[in-house]
Amino acid sequence: MLRVRQQDIPVDSGSRREAGGAFELGFTPGRFAALLAVLIFVAFPQVLLGLQTFVVRDFGFFAYPLAHYLRECFWKGEVPLWNPFSHCGVPFLAQWNTMPLYPPALIYLLLPLSWSLSFFCLAHLFWAGLGMYFLARRWTGSRLGAALAGLIFGFNGFSLNLLMWPSHIATLSWMPWVVLTAEAGWVSGGRKIAAAALVGALQMLAGGPETIFFTWAICGVLWVAHLVAECQASGVRAMLKPFARFPAIVLLVAGLAAAQLLPFLDLAAHSQREGGFADTRWSMPARGWANFLVPMAFGTTVKQGLFFQHGQYWTSSYYLGISTLVLAALGVARVFTSHGMRRNRSTEMSSAYAARAAQADNMSALQLGETSGPGRGRRVRLWLLTGGALLALVLATGDQTILSRFARRLLPQLALMTYPVKFVTVAVFALPMLAAFGMAWLEKPVKSPPRNRLLASGAIVAVLLIFVLFWVWLSPLANDNTGAALRNGLGRAAFLIVTVALLTALVPGKLTKAPESLVTRPLLVTLLLVVFWLDIWTHEPQQNPVVPSWVYQPGLARLQLALNPEPGLGRSRVMVSPAAQRDYLRTVLEDVKANYLVKRLGFFADCNLLDSVPKVDGFFSLCPRECGELNSAVYVSGVGYGAGLPDFLSVSHITVPGESGKWTTRDTFLPLATGGQVPLFLDDTNALRTLLSADFDPRKNVILPFEARALASTVGRSPVRVLVKSIQTTAHQVDFEVDAANPAVVVLAQTYYHPWRAWVDESPATLLRANYAFQALVVPAGAHQVRLRYVDRMFQVGMGVSAAALAVCLGWVLGPALVQRFADQGQQDK
Repeated sequence: MLRVRQQDIPVDSGSRREAGGAFELGFTPGRFAALLAVLIFVAFPQVLLGLQTFVVRDFGFFAYPLAHYLRECFWKGEVPLWNPFSHCGVPFLAQWNTMPLYPPALIYLLLPLSWSLSFFCLAHLFWAGLGMYFLARRWTGSRLGAALAGLIFGFNGFSLNLLMWPSHIATLSWMPWVVLTAEAGWVSGGRKIAAAALVGALQMLAGGPETIFFTWAICGVLWVAHLVAECQASGVRAMLKPFARFPAIVLLVAGLAAAQLLPFLDLAAHSQREGGFADTRWSMPARGWANFLVPMAFGTTVKQGLFFQHGQYWTSSYYLGISTLVLAALGVARVFTSHGMRRNRSTEMSSAYAARAAQADNMSALQLGETSGPGRGRRVRLWLLTGGALLALVLATGDQTILSRFARRLLPQLALMTYPVKFVTVAVFALPMLAAFGMAWLEKPVKSPPRNRLLASGAIVAVLLIFVLFWVWLSPLANDNTGAALRNGLGRAAFLIVTVALLTALVPGKLTKAPESLVTRPLLVTLLLVVFWLDIWTHEPQQNPVVPSWVYQPGLARLQLALNPEPGLGRSRVMVSPAAQRDYLRTVLEDVKANYLVKRLGFFADCNLLDSVPKVDGFFSLCPRECGELNSAVYVSGVGYGAGLPDFLSVSHITVPGESGKWTTRDTFLPLATGGQVPLFLDDTNALRTLLSADFDPRKNVILPFEARALASTVGRSPVRVLVKSIQTTAHQVDFEVDAANPAVVVLAQTYYHPWRAWVDESPATLLRANYAFQALVVPAGAHQVRLRYVDRMFQVGMGVSAAALAVCLGWVLGPALVQRFADQGQQDK
């Protein structure tokens, strides 16, 4: 059998263009990139011009405050390992989705944040589309199919929803790039392994764990398929190199990202997210498949104009375009019909086209390592994409299906992934690629016109659309906006008719075309892409409302509230009451700007970071276990608490009961560090109960675990003077002076986490977990200087591993060139 080296086949050769259809001539990567950039600008002109910015949901309450804190640390020259302003202190870098080590984050660290963070998100939307374009062009050989796949993947309801999470949209944008470079790495080896590792590390540092997991699961399945094909075609020996290359890529990616991964894994092991933490709220509803056809079916438009399915509020949409389903159906159909078509290909095509098509198919087979027959690589990918999309949609329904419940029992680690609807990510990746395969199939100039396939596929989708519309009309759910859903479905039907008509005009009916017909084809192709974009852009009310940039002005709430005494590090904190927290979560004002400003004045979620105001709670994915459980007891379970807890936590201001936007002053709060309390040794259950009780007095008692008896059992109540004016705090260090008449316990209202270290007069001291979730240490009699410092050994080790992995990659890339250069220099010297 003839074996053709991939590098010997020019992907964009003239013959390849001719085989793909003359109307593809204009869709070079540069022109597609320009079109995609224009469409993004048309969708978000006010954002890209800096006139307005995103704000709705987590963008304003989570993403922007975190970016602000990271930027503050960056300009101070600090590595943001710890955030002292939220949850009485919480790890920051280890959260992973904070992106402190993601190189493109320099965009918003260096440029004005109110413009650059939104630009950062839109730039990754563009990058996602471009990556899918290159991957689809490699897999299908069709430029038009690649352009459609890139447009759909970069601009769909799901990706538009992810704009409110910079880390999630960044991670998604690297998904096709990782698959593209990883496949090239295990097929070709050499420098491509290092390139795949660098691309994979960039995605890893972006910080979307679920999308990263899905990406590497896809790569793993493709790799196994590659090995099987190599073994079948050429024997076991042929699979040895690719067998070793993929693990090498994975190890290099893990090494390059070790500085981020090791702190994250350490925090995850000590966090509140242990087995059984996650629930299946916000699963894709059983009727959710209908939203791929009618995006506003079985849901309602809530305040601020956002549409959501009933019971699922993680994503406002995962709509990919009605005509995407038409082309994807063609791609799936090719799995079942390509065998028969291949047998008749020699009689249906001209000899010149058959030669070029066979060459293209052999190239695709080689890309997957399958050389047992033309087109086999494409068929395997089609099977994998189809199966992966179906499996993901089943798992997205959560415990509504037996398969998902079985998967959770089989892999308890899935408990770390909240909201099963996130499995839709795999379908969002697979369906645009299946559409690209469908488009490539339509372009083949055979005797039987491909219009018949197109019209059949369009008819199937149309029947499903009509079925959904009748379903919505005859069996609406409570709070459904049936009229809006029906109008929405009719609009999709109009787009379906227009796109099928354009595709019918474009696909070849014969082997040759009249030259004059080529004049209008580029215009029709461009119009086709614009119609696809319009379908997605108009499928729901705007998913990303915007507001003026000044709502994020640093210090705005601090200036407006003028709290006295002024909260600050080492001085005091504010506390949002559980009632106010519930009120903020339930109440959404129609006016987007007003809604944000009211909640910012209440320091809701992470808004306190914009004003550098320390707060008792916060909004983070991971917390140290005891900190998270205390927060859950106060704000979720609603078990209640006595005055002793806010006194101990240095709460100088708390929201007024019944008036969430107003604050009242508390005069009984304690300083950050206190001493001389009598230890109470309790297990964790009783410690938490005692801490929340009305009888707890932080001035008299400190709660310690039984393990601390050896250090503190002889300590009694004794006068201890903590010099409040001596308390000096930074993000990663606390210094203060104490004067104790006898050995005593000093307690700090700062979250206990094991990287914190303590010194008394420069001698190491044991840091204890006190009052269930906070810090304490024993000091001897006399006057002493106490220092606590955050020392993250996992980060330090990770930095060393990442540096070594980067050196390996650079050596892999630059080494051969340097060796050749020295060899040439030696020859010249001779």
